[in-house]
Amino acid sequence: MRVMLVDDHALVRAAVRQALAAPDIEVVGEAATADEALLLAPQLLPDLLLLDINLPGSDGLRLLRELGPRLPETRIVMLTVSASKRDLLEAMRNGAAGYLTKDLGPEALQRAVRGIRAGDLPMSRAMAAEVVRSLAGERRHSGPGKTAADPVAELSDREQQVLHHLVEGLTDREIANRLGISPRTVETHVGSILHKLGVRNRAQAARRYLDASGGNEVA
Repeated sequence: MRVMLVDDHALVRAAVRQALAAPDIEVVGEAATADEALLLAPQLLPDLLLLDINLPGSDGLRLLRELGPRLPETRIVMLTVSASKRDLLEAMRNGAAGYLTKDLGPEALQRAVRGIRAGDLPMSRAMAAEVVRSLAGERRHSGPGKTAADPVAELSDREQQVLHHLVEGLTDREIANRLGISPRTVETHVGSILHKLGVRNRAQAARRYLDASGGNEVA
């Protein structure tokens, strides 16, 4: 996996680079500002971009909105000290593929990065549950959605099962165990779900699912 780091602290970038030192992970570039990231990331086309929220002269959330459309094949994951609900939800609403905090140890960070490659959601279970609860709350307050051409209804029965478990915050491995299929098969279903729903990540897929179900899938 080719990784790019965007953080204004050189010591943090050095620590993350060291934490990710492994034969199957390569840090291919670093940026300290939003301007540097906007210039470098489209040239490098990393598989994963780890992005801090606090950047000089801008912020990571704004950069996320700008970079996302330019890097459709790159997973952009926030790596930040902020564990605030507001930052978490804003990041996921704007297309982040996950949200990690800097209190992770080196082994946990490597597991998270490898999990991204395997299709897992790089986020704690508590954060995933918070995102789903907020999406459900938004859906209840906004009222019934449109009834025409619901893309969720076009998913196969198995894809709808997989999507239901994604909304619960389960990892691919956990979904595989629930459904009695392989993690690779779950990954294939997730890719198909994202394509059919026309979304970039699992949080956006969860929003679509909750829209279709009236927000009733989460207690």
